[in-house]
Amino acid sequence: MRYQKILGTLMTSALAISLVLSGCSSKETTEVKDSGGKTDSSDQKVTLTFWDENAGPQRTPIWEELISRFEAKNPDIDVEYVGLPKDSAKQKLDAAIAADDMPDVASLQTSWLPEFSLREALLPLDDYYSQWNEKDKINKSAIEFNKDIVLDNKLYGIPYTQNLDILWYRADWFKEASISPPESWDEFFTAIKSMTDKDNNRYGFTIRGGAGGSFQLQRMLYAYSGIEDYITEDGKSTINDPKHVKFLEEYLSLYKEYTPKSDITNGYKEMIAGFDTGAVAMVHHNIGSYGEHSESLEEGQYAALPLPKSEDGKYVAEGGNTIGISVFKTTENPDAAWELVSFLNSAESQSYWNEQVGQIPTNSDVLNEEWVQNSQHIETAFKVYEDPNLVLYKPAFYLPDYRSILDNVVDPGTQSVMSGKTTVQEFLDEWAKAIEDSQKKYEEHVN
Repeated sequence: MRYQKILGTLMTSALAISLVLSGCSSKETTEVKDSGGKTDSSDQKVTLTFWDENAGPQRTPIWEELISRFEAKNPDIDVEYVGLPKDSAKQKLDAAIAADDMPDVASLQTSWLPEFSLREALLPLDDYYSQWNEKDKINKSAIEFNKDIVLDNKLYGIPYTQNLDILWYRADWFKEASISPPESWDEFFTAIKSMTDKDNNRYGFTIRGGAGGSFQLQRMLYAYSGIEDYITEDGKSTINDPKHVKFLEEYLSLYKEYTPKSDITNGYKEMIAGFDTGAVAMVHHNIGSYGEHSESLEEGQYAALPLPKSEDGKYVAEGGNTIGISVFKTTENPDAAWELVSFLNSAESQSYWNEQVGQIPTNSDVLNEEWVQNSQHIETAFKVYEDPNLVLYKPAFYLPDYRSILDNVVDPGTQSVMSGKTTVQEFLDEWAKAIEDSQKKYEEHVN
């Protein structure tokens, strides 16, 4: 099966606020031991809290269904679901860690693992994983990536889904206008301008200028430039490379003329709504927004496209683009917590979650399923990941303040350029300096 190739190519190896969230840790315990050698509750029901880092009307019901299935198979374990809105999830997890009032289990973004492990918030899962009879089915490169990005090289999260940034476009509009979907960056910019019709309140593209836009912006920069090193051997960041300056100047010049004025503050919901309600012809996100598009648009109205190849003709994607299930160190029922982790990474659970959301499972047993083979957007992802010349650049996930730089330097910096207060060069220089300063501190700590 050709899709099995994705297992070998998808990934490469490579701090808090005072808000207090209560009721996070399970409390009822009596001793019993299992193969993991930990103690858990058996005389009465165990209660686990599970935090979802991207809750909402599309994904919350999926988790609730999986939790219901888990509880049916494990009648001695109750799971309390807590949904965290994506834009505030990291902040609330930071608060829980600072208050030492953490959940038992949570869905966490890969980029959070280095920081959370340094703060000693997570439970290493190496022993559990090594004894799990399903371990060989999980993408080995993704597992190794999760270990490589943390300082102690331990396993703090089992990835249950893999993602890829793409372009979603209104296939029906392009067909009606007799315009071919863009395959190069020049065609991308031309298509945006050609598909803009202000008289009918229709724009060719939408820029995510609000919260979370930094991730998409970074992935687009490297897809354009083809640069593989995020930080060079001499500790210099490639963020402000001249290729990135050139691209970003043209890209952000689209604002207001060929994209909505609201883009400067638009986050994920607003951006996706613009596409799904017929205000924009193209949107850059990832295959994970399939669920929203499929609910709002009919088959044939929309489709997925790879981000265009770099100037030297290569697809470029970000390594480590996964989300995993982690256990927090304060859990009083680690064995029960692992039961939940392993259940959510079973083929049945991964298939259900990923089919609904539209992302790629990490469990190899799912890759042969019909829904995987018949999904146009997943076929698009495979086209990129299976390309023999694919470049996977490696963000500095290992830097403890990597995520805070994106949130506190890049997101507001993008808005500053869009509002005309800062030049692209100044913005990228500030971003690069933040990364370089962080890298220097990290090296001093390690050495």
